Amino acid sequence: MKIVLNGEPREVQASALSDLLAECGFSGRVATAVNEEFVPSSRRIGCELKDGDRVEILSPMQGG
Repeated sequence: MKIVLNGEPREVQASALSDLLAECGFSGRVATAVNEEFVPSSRRIGCELKDGDRVEILSPMQGG
């Protein structure tokens, strides 16, 4: 399926947001949004992705 991940077109196999995180190698604490709507970690397993979805995955950064 084709999605837009962090602004870049990407072909993925995952059908749920939780699977996408694993497929793309994201681990630990991240924030997620699908089509500009925040998706809490408790809803990622049930968040089904569709062709053309826009997904944002953000990792917290430390520093100053």
